[in-house]
This record gives sequence, structure tokens and C-alpha cells, in this order.
Amino acid sequence: MITVAARLIPLALAAPLVLGGCFERATPSAQNAITPVQVARVIPSRETQPRAYAGTIRPRREADLGFRAAGRISARLVDVGANVTAGQSLALLDPTDIALQQRQAEADLAAAEASLAQASADAARSRTLRVQGWVAAQEDELKQATARTAQEKVASARAAVQLARNRSDHATLRAPHAGIVTAVLADPGTVVTEGQPVLRLAETGELEAEVALPETALLKAGLAAAKDATVSLWAQPGQFIRAHLRERAGAADPKLRTYLARYALETQPTGLAIGMTATVTLSQAEQASDVTLVPLAALADRGAGQAVWLVKPDGGVVARPVQVLALRATTALVTGLAPGDEVIAMGVQKIDPQSRVRIADRATIVE
Repeated sequence: MITVAARLIPLALAAPLVLGGCFERATPSAQNAITPVQVARVIPSRETQPRAYAGTIRPRREADLGFRAAGRISARLVDVGANVTAGQSLALLDPTDIALQQRQAEADLAAAEASLAQASADAARSRTLRVQGWVAAQEDELKQATARTAQEKVASARAAVQLARNRSDHATLRAPHAGIVTAVLADPGTVVTEGQPVLRLAETGELEAEVALPETALLKAGLAAAKDATVSLWAQPGQFIRAHLRERAGAADPKLRTYLARYALETQPTGLAIGMTATVTLSQAEQASDVTLVPLAALADRGAGQAVWLVKPDGGVVARPVQVLALRATTALVTGLAPGDEVIAMGVQKIDPQSRVRIADRATIVE
């Protein structure tokens, strides 16, 4: 006979299993995890976007000069830095070959004139004999055509003589205008072709500042306010020259990705020389007004440019693209944010658009 105690033993053993199923322990989910983060409140910067660029003083017009004839350079009459006047001789070609070419052209002209005289006499006799009926019309027409051909050969030979004389004159390289020799591109003894650069001449007169503008300054440099600038020389740091934009390249340099711009100087101070280093400061009226400071560790680049993560009121996050203007030791100067925005200051590499965060600490940005 089974006792009551024996019947209760299986029930006692099954009770923990039943109760264990009722109190099953919940496992945490990675998707529901809330990440504690440190945030920083964006502050406006008292420093505006840098708008000063290094440049050089350049002449408004500068050209490479070459002989209008081919030959060997026999002499160079000026050196780099020489001040020359309009029409001054700068270099000479060896005149031997040019003189021979002129003599050949003159000989060809003499031969052509002799042939013309003979052909003209034959044509005149043929015309007389044709009138008298002793020469056929076809033969007379041939004589007349020969005379005309000889006449054209004379005209061609005369042109060749004139070209040879011009080439003789072109053996002397002369300055087309007053200026300063800024470079020597060929020395005596060099055989040059027609038009090959030999000297570089900068025209005396107006000087201007040449500067390479980055892409970020392209649009602002084209605005009316940015057309005005101030130029200061490194050699004379206390002197400032007013300038205005004269021209700007329409395409970026393929290597430097900068746009070449030239600012005309309103005054030409004493001591200003070609090649001097200058600082071109654009008008302050177009300085950025939305420049803010963020922690350097708040910047993240996932392949689409620099961005920061903003914390939403519900604990979510959103990426905000920014444009970095300057980097410092612990902060970055950016545009694209409003003062008061709270950005995640650390650990941005672990944040994604589905992240849920909790503000654990607030850092202070020190300018």
C-alpha cells in the first residue's frame, strides 16, 4: 500500500521545474542597450574664419621673348634684373647663316628677272609674227603664258628677298616695351628655333598681388564685399595697401585645387618689387557668422565628409554635416551648427543612427 508521503515525493520534485519556468530570467538585448555618453554644448567662436592668404607681387603683364628667326645665339646683352627701354637690343643671333640666306634670295631674284626679260622678249616677237601670220595661235599663247609665269616668279623672288632682309633684322632681339628682365631662358651658344623663349620681360608699371584661393573661399571671393582686400608686405609689415579683385581663374589648378586670383594695388609704394611675398586679407564684411567650436573628438568621417552626432530629446542620435575651418589642440572651428546644440564629445566611432544614448556627463568647451 502506497502511503501519502510516497505520493507527495514526485510532486515535490516537480515543483521547482514548474516554478522555474514561471520565473525565467530575461536576457539583455544589444539593440535595446542604452549607451552612456558625454556631450558638449556648442559655443560660438569669437574668432572668425581665416581670410588671409599668402601671395606674391607680380607684374600685370609679363611675356617670354624669342627671336623671330632660327639660329645660334652669339651674344646676350642683358642680365636678370636689368631695366631696359623700348627698342633696346637684348640678344644677337649668329649672322652668318642669315646673311647666306639673304644672298641666296637675292641671287634667285636676279635669275628670275633674267628669265623674265628673255620670256618677255620671246612673247613680244611671237605676237608680231602671229599678226603677220608666220606663227600659229597655239604657239603664241604658249609664249605669252611663259612670260606671265616668269613675271610671277620675279614677284615671288622679291618677296623672298624681303623676308631674308627681315630675318636679318630679326637676328637682333629687341625689347617691345620698357620693363625688367625677370628670367634668362637661353644662354649664348644655344641653337634656338623661331619663337623659342630666350628672355622673360615684365612690363614696367602696375604691379599686383597674385594669390591662390582655396575652394572654400571661391564663392566668397566672388562677392562684392570680398572684391576689396588689403595687401601687406612681409618686408614691410606695418604698411597696408588697398587692393581690389581684377581677375580670378575660372578653373581650379589640377594639382593644388586652388583658384589663381589677382588683386590690383591702388597705390605703388616705394620699395615694392616683383616677387615680394605679401599677405592678402579679404574684406571683413564677408566673414562667416556661424563659426562655432566643437571638441576635436566629436568629429567623425564615415566617407561622406566631416560630421558630428547630435542627441535628440528622445535619446536618439542624428548626424549633422559640418565644414571644418581650422583644427586646434583640443577643439575644431566649424560651420554648420548653431550655438547651443549638444554634440557627443567622445566615443563617436561607436555611434550609429540606431544608437540609443543617455547623457552621463556634460563637458565644457574652453576657447
